[in-house]
Amino acid sequence: RHRRGMGARKRGKAKEEEGEEEPKVMEEEEKPVKKLMPSRVALEEMKKKLVTVDHLRAANFEEFDDVDLAGIIQNLEEEVYDMKMKAESKNGNLEDFSNLEYEDWKCPEHSVPIRTDVRTFDFKALGRCMKFDVIMMDPPWQLASSQPTRGVAIGYHQLANQHIANIPVHEVQDEGFIFIWVINARYDWTIEQMKKWGYTFVDEIAWVKMTVNRRLAKNHGYYLQHGKEICVVGYKAKGQEPGAIPPPPEVWKKRGIDVIYGERRGQSQKPEEIYKLIESVLPNGKYLEIFGRRNNLHNGWVTIGNEL
Repeated sequence: RHRRGMGARKRGKAKEEEGEEEPKVMEEEEKPVKKLMPSRVALEEMKKKLVTVDHLRAANFEEFDDVDLAGIIQNLEEEVYDMKMKAESKNGNLEDFSNLEYEDWKCPEHSVPIRTDVRTFDFKALGRCMKFDVIMMDPPWQLASSQPTRGVAIGYHQLANQHIANIPVHEVQDEGFIFIWVINARYDWTIEQMKKWGYTFVDEIAWVKMTVNRRLAKNHGYYLQHGKEICVVGYKAKGQEPGAIPPPPEVWKKRGIDVIYGERRGQSQKPEEIYKLIESVLPNGKYLEIFGRRNNLHNGWVTIGNEL
């Protein structure tokens, strides 16, 4: 190979001396540099955040006495989820997420959103139009402690217990079920308030939170890290005896499972499975959600909240 190479160089040199030009080798067309599109940038950001989460999970919590690692992890995962949801809302086309504005969002066609302050809303007027089989609410509980949020930013206004107690649920439901999402510090108060509203506590649903990688999502907590949320269930039936647990109504089609394994979503956003569960055990019902947000809107539901 070395001799052949030397010979080719000699022939080329001889042709140059004779004035003959060596045939030019056609150069390959330069391929345009593929720019990193915003979608790829967004994906890389998602990967970085997930890698950061994995590193934090592997860290020794005792080495970070003054740092709320659980809170940091929660915020990172929620940011990743928000990015993912914005991508899906673009019909799978991962465009520049930062440019996704509210005008790109579409309200479910058969949902009924009512944007209002729950504290001043005329529930009596709504009750004259319709009585509901199911009421679900996720109150913005007021947290009372020296470190109420444990380093995690709360992105909504909180209400005192009395504001929640003042909601006249009797105006929109004569009999039926109420589903209330509670925090540990308000569990006993909620059970008592349900009784004052005329409901009997009949069950509870546990939402076990999962990460985007289907791992157990550990949230901040006062004594222990929380990996679940609880939704208590009350039932009000006509003519029921005080303190007695009434049997399920005839419209109750089947017994659902009291545990939901669902991916943790944006802050205060509840799992999609809770709507499927309610609609499966009480099909073709009239459904009302109080303290709803834009991401809570569902077909067949009336949703009341000040952030719709």
